[in-house]
Amino acid sequence: MMAVACAPVGVATAVTAISSSSSVRRRIAFGHCHGRCDVGGNSQSRLARILGENRVAGGNVEPSRWKKIQRVTICSSPGLPKLPRPQAQKNAGPVDVAEKVKVDSTAPRGAPLTKPQEGSATKRGGFTAWTEPLAGVLKYYNVDLDTGLKPDAVEKQRQRFGWNELEKGEAKPFWRLVAEQFEDTLVQILLAAAGVSFLLALSDVGKSESPGVEAFTEPLVILSIIILNAVIGVWQERKAESTLESLKQMQSESSRVLRDASEFREFPSRDLVPGDIVELRAGDKVSADMRIALLKSGTLRLQQASLTGESQPVLKQVEEGDDEEIELQGKQCMAFAGTTVTNGSAVCVVTDTGMTTEIGKIQSQIQEASLEDYDTPLSRKLDEFADLLTKVVGTICIVVWLVNYKYFLSWEIVDGTPTNFQFNLDQATYYFKVAVALAVAAIPEGLPAVITTCLALGTRRMAEENAIVRKLPSVETLGCTSVICSDKTGTLTTNQMSVVRLVGVDTADTLRTFKVSGTTYDPRDGVVIDLPETLDANLQSIAQICAVCNDAGVQLKDGVYTSTGMPTEAALKVLVEKMKVPDKRQQEEISAKRLSDPESTSMGACQYWGAGSQRLFTLEFDRLRKSMSVIVEEKGSDTGNKLLVKGAAECVLERCTSVQLKDGTIVPLTPSFRQSIMSSVEGMACQGLRVLACAFKSDLGILSDYNGPNHPGHQTLINADNYSSIESELTFVGLGGLQDPPRKEVKPAIEDCKKAGVRVIVITGDNKSTAEAICREIGLFTEDEDLSCKSFIGRDFMKLSSGERTELLLGEKNKGSGFVFSRAEPIHKQEIVRVLKAGGEIVAMTGDGVNDAPALKLADIGIAMGITGTEVAKEASDMVLADDDFATIVSAVREGRSIYDNMKSFIRYLISSNIGEVVCILLTALIGFPQGLIPVQLLWVNLVTDGAPATALGFNPPDPDIMERPPRASSDGLVSGWTFFRFMVVGTYVGLATVGVFALWYLNNESFLGIDLSGDGHSAVTFNQLSHWGECPLWPSFHANPYIAGDRLFVFGDPCDYFSVGKVKASSLAMSTLVVIEMFNALNALSENNSLLTTPFWVNRSLLLAIAVSMGLHFTILYTPWLAEAFQVVPLSWNEWLLVVAVSFPIIPLDELLKLVGRQLAKNQAEEK
Repeated sequence: MMAVACAPVGVATAVTAISSSSSVRRRIAFGHCHGRCDVGGNSQSRLARILGENRVAGGNVEPSRWKKIQRVTICSSPGLPKLPRPQAQKNAGPVDVAEKVKVDSTAPRGAPLTKPQEGSATKRGGFTAWTEPLAGVLKYYNVDLDTGLKPDAVEKQRQRFGWNELEKGEAKPFWRLVAEQFEDTLVQILLAAAGVSFLLALSDVGKSESPGVEAFTEPLVILSIIILNAVIGVWQERKAESTLESLKQMQSESSRVLRDASEFREFPSRDLVPGDIVELRAGDKVSADMRIALLKSGTLRLQQASLTGESQPVLKQVEEGDDEEIELQGKQCMAFAGTTVTNGSAVCVVTDTGMTTEIGKIQSQIQEASLEDYDTPLSRKLDEFADLLTKVVGTICIVVWLVNYKYFLSWEIVDGTPTNFQFNLDQATYYFKVAVALAVAAIPEGLPAVITTCLALGTRRMAEENAIVRKLPSVETLGCTSVICSDKTGTLTTNQMSVVRLVGVDTADTLRTFKVSGTTYDPRDGVVIDLPETLDANLQSIAQICAVCNDAGVQLKDGVYTSTGMPTEAALKVLVEKMKVPDKRQQEEISAKRLSDPESTSMGACQYWGAGSQRLFTLEFDRLRKSMSVIVEEKGSDTGNKLLVKGAAECVLERCTSVQLKDGTIVPLTPSFRQSIMSSVEGMACQGLRVLACAFKSDLGILSDYNGPNHPGHQTLINADNYSSIESELTFVGLGGLQDPPRKEVKPAIEDCKKAGVRVIVITGDNKSTAEAICREIGLFTEDEDLSCKSFIGRDFMKLSSGERTELLLGEKNKGSGFVFSRAEPIHKQEIVRVLKAGGEIVAMTGDGVNDAPALKLADIGIAMGITGTEVAKEASDMVLADDDFATIVSAVREGRSIYDNMKSFIRYLISSNIGEVVCILLTALIGFPQGLIPVQLLWVNLVTDGAPATALGFNPPDPDIMERPPRASSDGLVSGWTFFRFMVVGTYVGLATVGVFALWYLNNESFLGIDLSGDGHSAVTFNQLSHWGECPLWPSFHANPYIAGDRLFVFGDPCDYFSVGKVKASSLAMSTLVVIEMFNALNALSENNSLLTTPFWVNRSLLLAIAVSMGLHFTILYTPWLAEAFQVVPLSWNEWLLVVAVSFPIIPLDELLKLVGRQLAKNQAEEK
């Protein structure tokens, strides 16, 4: 015999198997084999030499072949390095012959990420590992499956491909984040106003003998708003950076690697390079993209839902595919980084690392999506409004200052030439202050704060509806959403497999079909419709097979039924509970126990069938038979053991030769009846159902009395090659049609979307037929609708030209219709979003997996799943659904529309009030009256007095028809022409009323509208005197009487002070009129077009409270002496308050008239459409 060198005991050992036919020892890769394992070897011929027969490359060493292996030898090899022997681990489970060796990363600490050089993964000559034979893959990477890469090969690969880790883009510096917050036009206007106000306040302080902080109230308040806005903006930016960090956490930290004939159990995953040989086991997280080389178990399943959206673990294989452009789901011989092995084990060859893996490509797409320069519809409208406001305010301020030039600039005309110019700096400064006051009046300083508050209130209401908003502007954006791109699994469906069709046998050529209701794992959720009260023999056989030939479990925990094991098997167990048991007394006991102790007796019917059938051996599922079976001993039976089988319908039916009838009789399965059964299978498959067949076998030959490993037939059972022959000549009993059923609330939500003009596009990783069936069931398509132009596989969509994609999604032919895209990959989702956004659509995209993150970033609204969603998806999203329910998205759209309506209400309220202030100051300046309202008074009104009602308008209830309107276009302005006209009309009245009250006090000291105005004893002046008050020193006979205001007496040593110091009463009247008229105007803003008679003011009690608060604050500054002095106001008498109300109230009938006209205009527009 020729000995083969092996690794030292305790390090990387080798198993030496001696073949009885060839006496050649071969080393088995990765040590210990449990009954069935793969033999190490890098080609079919080498593997064949071990077994003495031709086997498929990468195939399994079946147990029957192990009888050729005479002994196992562990020997030392002088050629391999000595490594330290590790300490034994507690509870480590079965230990491989290869001992655990922990290796530190070879990467220098803090080493920068080495980017692939030319010719790296992005330029590998088009090498597709999933279509190449295993020998070709090994040759391409120049690696031996028995020994792994050599040290020099590792270094070459490292230089070429870099480290196995995801890139982290350079973080934006903090100073840049702060600077970006001041790029907003409205913020810049506020900043300029604050700067000018500060300079003017500083100049006033220089003239004052006892300056106080109140002189700087105005600039300090404005600066506080700006700083708060900047802090929120920086915080949101920093929060977004955590998306990529969450992605990095998905990478495995260590792997089992074979290098230079030594195995390392905790090898740093960062050190992996293409060509490395890695072993995967159940529970492992895959650390790089790999080609599966050898299966070390009967099957290998990976959970790759985070990458592909598939709800169930995917069965993997060794054999290569033949389609280079196949989607990820079709690459069955590949394992992808970030996915998890659910069962089985395998040896793999690393093909891609770092940024060239599928998860690395997703990170690149996230980074690209983050670079997309996109603003929300609200921010765009506010920017447009701010730009317009800048131009208007700037122009008006300059005009106001220049119009009053005669007060601070004079000259003489000599021989037609102006000479002797005189400039009065004090007057020029005064009118500059007037211009600043005008700017303060025009700028809605409180608007950013009110918008933020309104959005925050919206997020709270949406959280109550299970929609958690992560980014405030998203609340409003939802309101103009025109397209919802939704995932299928878990969003439109329950993500809980359910049996929805049960097919049993009636007579010799007749099937019977039962519908099964219910969409969850709760056995109380639904029933088998029209099921006989007592189960006949055929139905009992179905129940027994579904309950016993089953390894899943269903448990009740914290009030929720969840499954363990395969979802399809869990659904079968729930079906058994709905079928109940044939013994009525037993069923009554099960029902009673379920009520008293639901957690421990939730599966009572399954326990009943399990108690009557003792499982002796399980013939595990494999991808060739596509079935699973168990040998059972039925209690009380003397006919021997029984084989219970379930699996893919076409595979099980192919092995059936007889059929069990309703009464239990077994008859031959005729060709015609076989065709009838297949027709039923095909019918359910066309409906998107997964069809399983149930069968049994009574005559098991040598296995009829099988009782354990010591039985002679045990050798037959441990060889999986015999399973197909054992599962032959079966007796067919029935079919089960399963699906991940739609949520009950989805169909009404789809109807709401259609009424609201919101398109729904389903994008899923599932297969086409299943996706179409679900879409028909939820009402997205009708039962007989032609889907040839509405249902596409992702890669077929990508084969279309750019123009064809645009025409498909946005053309007139499919305008407003739904679509379904199946087998979709991340790039497909992003392209769909890009096309829709380019066409002006506002797109909401749902997702739960890592693969969805780029599209979530790119969409106008990214919506992640709260239950099934990965952290990567949640971090990339704008909103998270706490219940993963599509209906919650529709509720959020409704709330978003309501919020937008409410925002329009308070913007209409604030802007019309600000226009009134502008008109007031402009009119005062043009006529020449003394300045009625000073900047600090305007600031108080804008920020404090107006702030509470504006915020309360965010509580307006939604209009009843809010989800019957089409989505507003993203190009629609915040202010339409008619709305602007209303602003001007209402604002003009506000300005006229405010200036009018100010002038009325000076012009009238008797009565007005029956209200006595003589109580304070003030003097009346003429209109000419009031409008030319600057010429007062030229009026030698002018005098002003002292007057009383509250407990203060105003006496004027200089009569001209009557127009400056003495204007405090008129100014108080003007300010009070402005406040009260704005409170009435807030009531007008309850609805854009509805009259107060149909939308009474008590529908929003928060607004009434806010009005009371605002008036209370106003009373506070009027009747608190130190506040009155700071704001330069005085208390008012009862008669003066009557005057204020009398002048303010007409704003309500005026706006009612405008609403009437607005309703008529809206009606005319609707009729035209």
